[in-house]
Amino acid sequence: MPIHHAIWRVGEQPASLVSSRLTIEQQLEDMIVRDPRILSSEWMLIGRQEVTSHGGRVDLLAIAPDASLVLIELKRDRTPREIIAQALDYASGVEQLTPDRVAQIFQRFSGGKSLNAAFQELFGVELDDETLNQSHQIIIVAAELDPHTERIIGYLNARDIAINVVFFQVFEHGADKLLSRAWLIDPGETQANVASTTTVKGDKEPWNGKFYVSFGDTTSRSWEDAQRFGYVSGGGGSWYSQTLKLLSPGDRVWVKIPKKRLCRGRSRTGVSTVS
Repeated sequence: MPIHHAIWRVGEQPASLVSSRLTIEQQLEDMIVRDPRILSSEWMLIGRQEVTSHGGRVDLLAIAPDASLVLIELKRDRTPREIIAQALDYASGVEQLTPDRVAQIFQRFSGGKSLNAAFQELFGVELDDETLNQSHQIIIVAAELDPHTERIIGYLNARDIAINVVFFQVFEHGADKLLSRAWLIDPGETQANVASTTTVKGDKEPWNGKFYVSFGDTTSRSWEDAQRFGYVSGGGGSWYSQTLKLLSPGDRVWVKIPKKRLCRGRSRTGVSTVS
């Protein structure tokens, strides 16, 4: 079902704002670069107009708290279904990026900054090269979709392909222009698809069915309390708490406690317990 935006001025006589449009596609890209929260407060931009190994050019590239990459394609107007094939082609190139290559992309984008330092500053955890770009998701930013494109995206997402659409619409309010945003699919559902399709690279063993989490900063949470009451917290942002929804009763969970040890437990009714 197509998503329609509308904004109404509050008052005794409500009035809808007039819809408008951006003059050029780069205007939206510039806005997102200046304030990535337009898309998500849980992503860090690391690249812009990056050329893939297949010759494509990715509009924006971001990294998520779990070190997965986010490929972002921008379209100012209605998005035809051909963009899906283009985005998948670009994603096949992004998948091949090594940790060193990702660090180089960010260094060029940020004017010489360290990816590891920036990641830790924003997310509060160290960047592990072993998990960097083990999975990725595709985000298409568009004003609207045709029914064919929307149907294809729904089909792919239902089969655990991490792809989503952010709709935006521009409205006029006096001399100002306002930008609204809406997601086609719940971002948490796309995040779950990212976690379930982690790529196995090199000589790594296939997933053994166990979950691994980092307990996080022990200065803001107590491992002694976790042991006493039998829980693993998912604080620090919705990205981490949403991931807990992947657990099912009986799942085995390994928990890393910084500067201490690795413990294990089992999930009860979706709540992870520790021992």
